[in-house]
Amino acid sequence: MKSTLDFERLANRHKDAVYRQMVRVCGSHEDAEDALAEALLSAYKAADNLRSEEAFRGWLATIGRRACLRLRRRDLVAPILALNDLEVPADGSLEEEVELGRMKGCVNAAVTALPDIYRDTYVLREIEGRSAEEVAKELGLSIAAVKSRLHRARKLVREHLDQSLCTA
Repeated sequence: MKSTLDFERLANRHKDAVYRQMVRVCGSHEDAEDALAEALLSAYKAADNLRSEEAFRGWLATIGRRACLRLRRRDLVAPILALNDLEVPADGSLEEEVELGRMKGCVNAAVTALPDIYRDTYVLREIEGRSAEEVAKELGLSIAAVKSRLHRARKLVREHLDQSLCTA
C-alpha cells in the first residue's frame, strides 16, 4: 500500500461491513467493537504487506475473526481466574466446588495447550457448538479439513486430560 491515506480510505469504506461480520463471529456488539479495533490496528501495522486494495476487506475480516477467537479464549480462562474468589459454601459442598474447579482447570489447560491450528476448530465446534459448515466457512477450510482437525484436537485433549487427571 502506498500511504496512510490509502489505508484510511479503505478502512472507512469497509469497516462497517467487517463490523457486521464481527458481530456474528464474536456474538456481541461489544466484543465485535473490540475485535474490529484490534483488527484495524493490526492491519495498519501490517499495511505494507497488503498487495491489492481489492483484498483489503477479506484481509481485515480475517484479522477480525482471529481477534474474536482470541477474545473467546480469554473468556474461557475467566472462570478459572474466578476460582480465586471462591467462598466456602454454607452447605459443606466445598469439596465438590473445588473438584469441579480443578476439572474445569484441567479441561481449560487441555484446550489452551492445543496448537492454534486445532484450537480454533475445537473451540468453535465443541465449546460453541457450531456446525461443521459454519466452522469451515469461518476458518476458510473445507468441511473435511474441519472434521480432520476436530478429530485430532479431540485426541490431543483426551491425551492431555488423561495425563493431568492421572497425575493429580
